[in-house]
Amino acid sequence: MIVIIGNGISGVTTARHIRKNSDEEIMIISSESKYFFSRTALMYIFMGHMTFEHTQPYEPHFWKKNRIQLSKEYIEKIDTENKSLYTKSGKTISYDKLVLATGSKPNKFGWKGQDADGVRGLYSKQDLDYIEERAPNIKKAVIVGGGLIGIEMAEMFLSRNIEVDFLIREPLFWNGVLPDEDSKFIMNHLSKHHGLNMYYSTELDEILTDANDKVVGIKTKDSQDIECQFVGLTAGVSPNIDFVKESGIDCQKGILVNTFFETSAKDVYAIGDCAQFKEPIPGRRALEQVWYTGKIMGEQLAQTLTGNRTEYNPGYWFNSAKFMEIEYQTYGTVLNKLQENQEEFIYKHPKEAILLHFVFEKDSRKFIGINNFGLRLRHPVFNHWLLKKATIDEVLQDLKTANFDPEFYTKYENEIITQFNQQFGTSLKVNKKTWWQKLIKA
Repeated sequence: MIVIIGNGISGVTTARHIRKNSDEEIMIISSESKYFFSRTALMYIFMGHMTFEHTQPYEPHFWKKNRIQLSKEYIEKIDTENKSLYTKSGKTISYDKLVLATGSKPNKFGWKGQDADGVRGLYSKQDLDYIEERAPNIKKAVIVGGGLIGIEMAEMFLSRNIEVDFLIREPLFWNGVLPDEDSKFIMNHLSKHHGLNMYYSTELDEILTDANDKVVGIKTKDSQDIECQFVGLTAGVSPNIDFVKESGIDCQKGILVNTFFETSAKDVYAIGDCAQFKEPIPGRRALEQVWYTGKIMGEQLAQTLTGNRTEYNPGYWFNSAKFMEIEYQTYGTVLNKLQENQEEFIYKHPKEAILLHFVFEKDSRKFIGINNFGLRLRHPVFNHWLLKKATIDEVLQDLKTANFDPEFYTKYENEIITQFNQQFGTSLKVNKKTWWQKLIKA
């Protein structure tokens, strides 16, 4: 039997693709929820846009139909020699092959009061339930940490007219990932939201509590006191692997794996947020804690588990998110600092909240990547350009190919090319017919 611990996108994708390719007996174990749900949709449940059931991609009968057993258990120990799992309820579960897809947990950095009543991250269904239960008594929330989960939590509270103070350790928002210009663009957008107070270059010192260990406020490292009834910890996540470490499987920050997702224990694999590559693919990180990479890992590991040994090959980097109303997409490589022999072109709409940040090689003019804010662009098109090593000139001339919006929407390609020509002394023009349009007609 193949046992998978974790029913997030990585674990469930593995199970689905094993079933597509084999008749292996499969069991998914999770203590969080019985059925798989879309973790990125938790905020929309709180905001009233959908119910929890709406976040479940598969009907309950799907699992029985596909002969995938579901077990709601908490695993306390792995015995890799005897291939056994020990649960908190006292059960013993045997496996032939084991997949660890245990995900992440919000970071804590030893702040005084970090375990008080009214302190929580936003990662699990239990986190959402915890926040929902306390929301009626929250007038102000403080959010610590400037990543994507922090933005989601802020939007959640603002939707219920709860004031938010947002503490960012860096002088610019998400500047460990975004270039300065992109960070400032997002900062300007956030500043326009009533009820959202941004504190840059500000760090949490301690969480203040009352006699019942309930949150009443926070103190910053520059001695500011802020009254609040809830503290959201969104300063990143770390692999959820405590019980794995205790089972003797080699770990550092995450569970150490090779490019076939194999751990130090025989027939034990790790994927998703909890996996750390001993030798990362050039240009990629050792820990890849993104939804789409977890999905790819699940698909490729399933190949290995069903007899087609497959090495991790995620292709070019891409990701997407939202900063309040602004959609964000990144394709290829746009680092927060421009590298040697790289050039950048930044288009910023004079009135609308739209910014496109292109990066390309100075000498060859090869397109390297784009950060896109405010438009919706097609992933297959950018993946095609990256694979064929297209130049920035080819990308810009065919840019309308990537525009996802319906035809009656305003197009920006002419403005973008005009600005590029002025900046770089070129004479590019928008192609009337693109390779993508030809492909669709064919």
